Formats: sequence, structure tokens, C-alpha cells
Amino acid sequence: MSPVALLNPAVNAAYRAVYGVATGLAPVVGDAGFALSIVLFTLAVRLLLHPLARAQSRSAARARSARAALAPELAKLRRRHRDDPVQLNRATVDLYRRHGISPLAGFLPLVAQFPVFALMYRLFSARTVGGRANLLLGHGIAGVPLGSSLRGVLAAGAFTHLAVFAVLVLIVAAIARWWSVQTGALTESAAAVGEPNPLGPVARWLPYGTILTVAFMPLAAGVYVATTTLWTVAERAVLARTGVS
Repeated sequence: MSPVALLNPAVNAAYRAVYGVATGLAPVVGDAGFALSIVLFTLAVRLLLHPLARAQSRSAARARSARAALAPELAKLRRRHRDDPVQLNRATVDLYRRHGISPLAGFLPLVAQFPVFALMYRLFSARTVGGRANLLLGHGIAGVPLGSSLRGVLAAGAFTHLAVFAVLVLIVAAIARWWSVQTGALTESAAAVGEPNPLGPVARWLPYGTILTVAFMPLAAGVYVATTTLWTVAERAVLARTGVS
């Protein structure tokens, strides 16, 4: 059985829940109820995952504080091994190990969330669910089907649908820009205390990958990505303000 197939029962259950909410909203808000159900379901799932996000933030904050305390020793190691990057890396890892600092601090709670994100993404992008057509994708926003993509709209010459995608792209791009700036600031502050960053300068460009989702995946997946990334930005801001991160 493939890893994707393992998600089938959960995807089917989530599909029934979202579709039930959508049909309940339809008499009130019309066809937009299906897009609204995606937003509401995404927010509900992210709220359930919030304790994991707090645990990740606390773990990462403790690791940052510990590494900052070791800044003088790290500076000595960099001077001692300035001509030998391999030995510098080994010495740094050894220093962290002696002080009980794990390079994976903060990552385990994040990894625990991946199956949920994979489920959500599949639910809002798959053309079929449980061997049947994904009816969520047959409804739309302002006449634009949730199953359509920007690439498909351009190929079909349905330029009247571009406004919906343009608004979504602008929202996701604004979120990605904010996220990129924050990532850059964290990377610079980490570098100042000698904290390793395996992704290097690539880290600040990763948030822009969400724009590709809006461009190439169904509109439903774009609504999900916009909602979940907006939640992430707001969540991080709240955690930082309350001193958790």
C-alpha cells in the first residue's frame, strides 16, 4: 500500500465533513458556501494543531537561547578552525552535544503536522475522492470553479475568471513577502550567534513557493494554501508577542 493510500480513510472522512458544511451554508451564501467551507475547515484543523505549534515554538526558543549562551565558545571555535570548515562543523556539533542541544529542536512537532497538511492538500486538489468525483471542485467563487487553475484559465482564454486568481495571488504574495522578511531577520540573528542554517540564503525564498500552488493547482487548493499560510503568519505573530517564541 502506498503512503498516499494510507490517507484515504481520513481524506474520505474529511471530505464528508467539508461537503456537509458546504451544503449547510449553501442556502445562506449560495455557491460561495463551498469555498467558505474550505476556509472554515482549514481554520478548525489549524486550531486543533495549535498545541503542536506552541510546543515547536517553545522548543525552538529554548534551543536559540542555549545557542546564544554558547556564542563566545562558538567564536573561539571559528577562530581556531577558520581554515578547516569540516573540523569547525564537527567541533560545533560536539559543543552542542556536550551542552544537550539538539539540532532538531523544534522540528519534531512540525514533522508531526505533515500528515495532516498532506491530507488537507490532497482533499482540496484531488479530482476524485473515494473513487468518486470530488464535488467540492465543481462549485466556485464568483463563477470560477474551484477545480479550475490559473494555467487552465489562461489556456482556455477564460480571461473573465482572471480577477479571482489575481486577488488570490496578491494575497498569497503579500503573505509570502512578510514571511520571507521575517525568515531573513531570523537567519541574520541566528548567524550573529553562530547558529547553523542548513538552508542558507534559500530559506528566505521558500515562502514564495506558495504562489506556485495558486498558479498550477486547483483554485480550491489555492484557497486552502492562502488560509493556512495566513493562519501561520498570525500564529507566529501571536506566539512571538506572548513570548512563546
